[in-house]
Amino acid sequence: MDMRPHPFEPPAPLPRTVPPGRLEIIRTILRNPLELWGEPSHTLPWIHTRFFRERTLIVNDPGLIRHVLVDNAANYRMSDIRQLILRPILRDGLLTAEGEVWKRSRKAVAPVFTPRHANGFAGQMLRQSEDYARKYQAAGSEGKVFEIAADMTELTFAILADTLFSGEIVTSSDSFADDVNALLHRMGRVDPMDLLRAPSWVPRLTRIGGQKVLDKFRNIVRQTMNARLARMQANRAATPDDFLTLLLDQAASGGLTNDEIEDNILTFIGAGHETTARALAWTLYCVANTQHIREAMEEEIDRVLARDVEPVKWLDLMPYTRAAFEEALRLYPPAPSINRAAIAADRWTDAKGETVEIEAGVTVLIMPWTLHRHELYWDKPRAYLPERFLPENRGKIGRFQFLPFGAGPRVCIGATFALQEAVIALAVLMHRFRFDLTDQTKPWPVQKLTTQPQNGLPMCVTPRSLPKSA
Repeated sequence: MDMRPHPFEPPAPLPRTVPPGRLEIIRTILRNPLELWGEPSHTLPWIHTRFFRERTLIVNDPGLIRHVLVDNAANYRMSDIRQLILRPILRDGLLTAEGEVWKRSRKAVAPVFTPRHANGFAGQMLRQSEDYARKYQAAGSEGKVFEIAADMTELTFAILADTLFSGEIVTSSDSFADDVNALLHRMGRVDPMDLLRAPSWVPRLTRIGGQKVLDKFRNIVRQTMNARLARMQANRAATPDDFLTLLLDQAASGGLTNDEIEDNILTFIGAGHETTARALAWTLYCVANTQHIREAMEEEIDRVLARDVEPVKWLDLMPYTRAAFEEALRLYPPAPSINRAAIAADRWTDAKGETVEIEAGVTVLIMPWTLHRHELYWDKPRAYLPERFLPENRGKIGRFQFLPFGAGPRVCIGATFALQEAVIALAVLMHRFRFDLTDQTKPWPVQKLTTQPQNGLPMCVTPRSLPKSA
């Protein structure tokens, strides 16, 4: 008899069984695009369809995904809708730039994420996580309710500010989580004018009020740049050799323009930590619903921390903690869609000889949200089962079956950074505290650029009673 607990299925929209009408499509996209997808998106390898007269290919087959993102990536540009949403915010930042501008930015940023920086990053991640844990220390033995989704945004911002900017971002983090939420709520949404492919100068009514928050972020970036430039000019030898200095040096050498530097700094301040923050919050929520998983994580974390091992080694020494985080990434991918458009006609043939014809101009949607819950590629796709990602099972997961960080030339440059940050933060927090559900913990995933918990994630945080050896 199988005595294992019944797997926890976190909240998510069920696949639609009836195709929505045109008006319902508009309402759903504006409310929550995650609620749009039907059974075919969770059961078929690819689907040809049309959205508002636009030819669209929805891709789930890992082989076809590899073809689009890697093998023939040069034939696929960013889709129009994606750019209409993101470019007003990030302009020519790394996430939105294309062509030579993107190549320059990627080359400029890459040195920061080389392995030689890992030791320093890990130590800073540990320090910031320990500092943030003091916020929960005052909860007392009876515990206290905190808004975990906002807290994880604050924590990952503190880590990003310390690691990439040496703590010299000219802002206070007191209202930063609120500002990020306001920016994504106002600016990071599909507007009806986007669906109609209206030019960018046509006003987007859903984004009224967002420009004020965006202007605030832009002002933060300019102040940060000016402060660092003044420090570099006053004493270059004493200036931190970090992400910010690296970018500003690019301006001096002609590698990037001042505007491109500003766009990339805004990209990392506004979005560089957001994906990790969302995944951390979803992880703590899923773990709180699965007692046996929480106990396994606590045992692993306590054991490693008792050995006083350097934090840079935690990612390898805590496979269960990493697996718990990656399973949350699967169920709640922070970036739930990858959008491309075919430049020229293309075709791809699968192992069975079936050919997919892709006409020039077709929009290609690769949806981690549906891919990660697809019945062809996952056993019990809706269940939270971290053991999928344990070392002995990882070989069963195809490279293009699990895409929390994308793939190909535009794969997330900070993927290893994010995994290391997540494991260190989870280890520090779960070593000291228990995160439990409350009557108000009723999240619902909504897509606002990232996969966010509607209604937040209020959780009761209580100090753990650790054994003396821990």
